[in-house]
Amino acid sequence: MKPIPDRIKENLDVLFVGFNPSIRSGETGHHYANPNNRFWKILFEAGLTPRKYSPEEDEKLLEYGYGFTNIVARPTKAADEITKEEYQQGRAELRKKIEAYSPKIICFVGKGVYLEFSRQKSVLWGRQKQSVVPGTIDFVAPSSSGLVRMKLDDMVAIYRELHGILRTSKENG
Repeated sequence: MKPIPDRIKENLDVLFVGFNPSIRSGETGHHYANPNNRFWKILFEAGLTPRKYSPEEDEKLLEYGYGFTNIVARPTKAADEITKEEYQQGRAELRKKIEAYSPKIICFVGKGVYLEFSRQKSVLWGRQKQSVVPGTIDFVAPSSSGLVRMKLDDMVAIYRELHGILRTSKENG
């Protein structure tokens, strides 16, 4: 199965980084396409989008300054299928993308994604004190996968923090 294309351009407000595409995303070519994934609902409920978008509209979010990529490009059923070598290669590629495209905020969709990228042992939700790539803000949000057992309201509250940081940065821009 082919990797799905990044939705990315220079100077994005937020670059959302997932583990890797689901099988459904691999089949459709769109980010967060698994029907059990709550990503699009969370963005809307957190105030990041004016309505609930569908995965097929992922490219339209570039207009809002939102882009999408993954630390590993290969679609799998679950993140535990990703190899150490894939993570190692993915870390290097993600760093190059961040340096080349200069997004303001990197939102890691899942603690595990950030732990793999940053090589830290533990992390709290939200804005990180120090970013991996200087000149950006690292933000850790819950994975929106249907496999995650966190309550939707709790997830939305964390993504609302991202919305607040984004709004503040635009006001001070």
